[in-house]
Amino acid sequence: MRILMAGASGFLGTRLVDRLTADGHHVVRLVRRAPRTPDERQWNPSAGQLDPAVVTEADAVVNLAGAGVGDKRWTDEYKQLIRTSRVDTTTTLAVTIAGLPAADRPTVLLNSSAVGWYGDTGDRSVEEDAPAGEGFLADVCRVWEAATRPAEDAGVRVVRLRTGLPLHRDGGLLKPQLLPFRLGIAGRLGSGRQWLPWISMTDWLDATRFLIDRDDLAGPVNMVGPAPVTNAEFTRELARQLHRPAVIPIPALALRVALGGFAQDALASTRVLPGVLTRARFAYRHPDLSSALHAALTE
Repeated sequence: MRILMAGASGFLGTRLVDRLTADGHHVVRLVRRAPRTPDERQWNPSAGQLDPAVVTEADAVVNLAGAGVGDKRWTDEYKQLIRTSRVDTTTTLAVTIAGLPAADRPTVLLNSSAVGWYGDTGDRSVEEDAPAGEGFLADVCRVWEAATRPAEDAGVRVVRLRTGLPLHRDGGLLKPQLLPFRLGIAGRLGSGRQWLPWISMTDWLDATRFLIDRDDLAGPVNMVGPAPVTNAEFTRELARQLHRPAVIPIPALALRVALGGFAQDALASTRVLPGVLTRARFAYRHPDLSSALHAALTE
C-alpha cells in the first residue's frame, strides 16, 4: 500500500514508519518545510493548504500530528497550540479527502485521538461508546474527532485512534520516569489510586496495522491494553523490573506546582478498556503490564 502520513517524525510516527516500511508498504511523509527526500510532500495545515494530488496517490492516510501534551508547562499559549496543531491538521486532511472524486479518495483515514476523550472516570470502566468527559483534554478530543467528519460524510472509512499511554523507554510515559526510578527517588503520583490506560509499543503498532487492514472497523478505537492498572500498581511493577525501591510518593500539591494545569490531567483516573479490539479478536502480544514493561525496557 501507499500510505500518506502526518506526524511521521513524532514518538509514535517514527516507529510506525519503520514498521510499515518493514512490512513492504511505501510511506509518504507530510512535512511543513521544503521536501528533502523523494518520500516527502510539503503542506501547510495552519493555512489549510494541501495539494489534492498528494492525497490522490494514497491508499490510506494516517494522521498522528499534534504538539506533545506533556512536553511543556500548560500556558494559555501552549494549550492553544495543543488544540490547533490537532484540529488544523485533521481538518486539512479531511476536507481535502472529501473534495476528491470518489474514485480518487483513499480507502481509510486513521486519525489520532486520545483516551483524554473520557476525562476522569474514577473507578468506572469505559469503552468506546462512553460520552466525552469534562476538562481541557476532553474538549480537545471532542473538536479533534469532529474535524474528521468531512471525510466520514464523503464515505471514507474513518478510524479514530484513542491512544492511551504507549510504553517505550525512549518516550511517552516511561522515559521521564526512568532516571528517578533508577536513582531510587521515585514513587506513586498523588494517591496512586488513579487508573493508567497503558499499551505496549508493539501492540500499538500491531493494532494500527490491524485497523488499516480491517475494512469492517470504523469509528473510535481505544488503543489500550486489556488490563489497566492503578498508578500505584504501575509504580511497584516498574520498580520491581528496575530492581530499585519506589517509596517516595510525589504529593499532588508538588505536581500542581511543577506542572501547572497539566497536573489535573496527570492525576486523572482513566479506566479505559479496548472494547473494539477485543470484540475484533485482536491478539495482544503483551496483555499484562509485566510483559509490556519488560518489552519496553529491553526491546
